[in-house]
This record gives sequence, structure tokens and C-alpha cells, in this order.
Amino acid sequence: MKIAASDYDGTLFRERTISNESVRGVHEWRAAGNKFGMVSGRDYGMLTPQLEHYGIEYDFIIANNGGIIRDESGNVIYRANIDSQTLKAVSIEPLVRKSFHFAFSAEDTTYLCHESEGSWIMREADEWDFPITKITEPDILNLVDVHQFSLGFDDPKISEECAALLNEKFPGKIC
Repeated sequence: MKIAASDYDGTLFRERTISNESVRGVHEWRAAGNKFGMVSGRDYGMLTPQLEHYGIEYDFIIANNGGIIRDESGNVIYRANIDSQTLKAVSIEPLVRKSFHFAFSAEDTTYLCHESEGSWIMREADEWDFPITKITEPDILNLVDVHQFSLGFDDPKISEECAALLNEKFPGKIC
């Protein structure tokens, strides 16, 4: 038995689709007794409707950049957590405030705060029917079991600066 894993966006999912050739390749790989998994920055709830639509079966999903790992039945086998105080502290950082959305990933939903032009989350949620809960800033302190805090920037330089700042200010609490 061998194990293979694929990134989703830009790798398996290209030009807003998964090719028939890729679907066939995953089916043949698994039919030969091998394991296949997805590795993505996306939430589990964002991935599974699309994988089901295209007929992609998997043995594991590593979602949210490693923040949560699920088996083939969707059972959580690992979850990192970010405490609500850290989430709140991160959300008030000036560079973070330049993000076009704050998305907080929990086990069964994505919480969305500060959606503005450029954010793709609601478009994807509407298109693929995955769970989104809109929240306001005061709600951040009430979030539990959050394993990823996602931001979105139009300018890669601001994104890089923000990542460096957050990693420096919150070592070992976020990644």
C-alpha cells in the first residue's frame, strides 16, 4: 500500500473544476489498494461538498493548513485550538484590519466577520452549500474550538508583513 495526498486549490481543483482525468486517477489509485488524502488550507466543510460533487473519495483530509485532520468517515482525529483571547488580540492588530475578511474555522462551521469586496467565502458558501455563521467582533470572545483564523489580502506584501508580525507577536499560538 502507498499513500498519496494532494493540495486542492491550484492542484486538484484548477480553473474552478476537477478534471475527469484527475477523478479517474484517484479512483484507480484507491482501487489498487492505496490511500488518498486531501491537504488544504480550506475548511473541511468547504472541501467535502466539492469532493462529493466530483466523486472524489478520500481516506483522510488535512484541512485548515493542518489545524484539523479527519478520517474517511469525517471523524476528527486531530484538532489544534486557538483560545478566544488570542483570536481577539489578533483581530485588533492594525495589519490584520486590512484583511477583506476574518474567517474562523471550527469543527462544523466557519464563522465570518468583516466580509468586504475581495472575499470569496460567501460566494463559495452559496455555490457549494457549506455552513457559514456570520458574526460581529464582540462574538469573537465567545468562539470555542477554533483551529484556524484566516485572512485575505489583495496585496501579497501586506499578507507577508502580517504573517511575520503575527508569528512574532503570538509565537506558538498561531501558525
